[in-house]
Amino acid sequence: MKRSGLITTKIGMTRLYDDNGVAHGVTVLSVGDCAVIGNRSVEKHGYVANVLGMREAKAKHVAKPQLVAAEKAGVKPYRKVVEFRVSDDCVIPVGTQLSSGHFVAGQLVDVQATSKGKGFQGAMKRHNFGGKEATHGVLKAHRSIGGTGMREWPGRVLKGKKMAGQMGNETVTVQNLKVFGIDAAENLIFVEGAVPGANGTFVLVTDAIKKEHKDLPVPTMVATAPQAEVASEETNTETDAVAE
Repeated sequence: MKRSGLITTKIGMTRLYDDNGVAHGVTVLSVGDCAVIGNRSVEKHGYVANVLGMREAKAKHVAKPQLVAAEKAGVKPYRKVVEFRVSDDCVIPVGTQLSSGHFVAGQLVDVQATSKGKGFQGAMKRHNFGGKEATHGVLKAHRSIGGTGMREWPGRVLKGKKMAGQMGNETVTVQNLKVFGIDAAENLIFVEGAVPGANGTFVLVTDAIKKEHKDLPVPTMVATAPQAEVASEETNTETDAVAE
């Protein structure tokens, strides 16, 4: 079984207490208006997946292919669109509004986001180099990286050499973070530990790939409100029939 993930946004970090009074640093993730806007099938696409969208966008801010696809599916265009490959039993119907109840408190999840961009940084900050000595002949080169190439052969700097350069602003995945709790009313997920990215960053949350999971809602948590409305309508219909 492989369930779909969720698109969330990072709200920030806070501190929550468990039943024993122990404080836990948690990251607050908001599910918001995350919804299923499409499906992928083996017959048509060669694989099975759910297409999720988050943060409704104006038509002028969406690329034309995505806008046409949204119109064909009968859904609204979204700013963030992500595919999650799933098993056949975890396909979610188009138009389903997802919630924080998709995950369960205590389970482990993997999170993926774009880390904070830190600009051009030296090797000491970027790669944790120790730097040169503070004295013994070192002059104005305390934070330099030293030699980088060879003499006669191969006479060049090898690819992949750790040097100064752009730091951050890359896709980072953190595995096996524990879901501390769920706030169904505000549609929030509390994840123990730090999550990459600045506040407001889109964060993809999936079941931990390296762990086994039990007692999870498949394919997702079913909302109770629509079922109650249908039940009331059926009851009214039956009452009307009896009255006639």
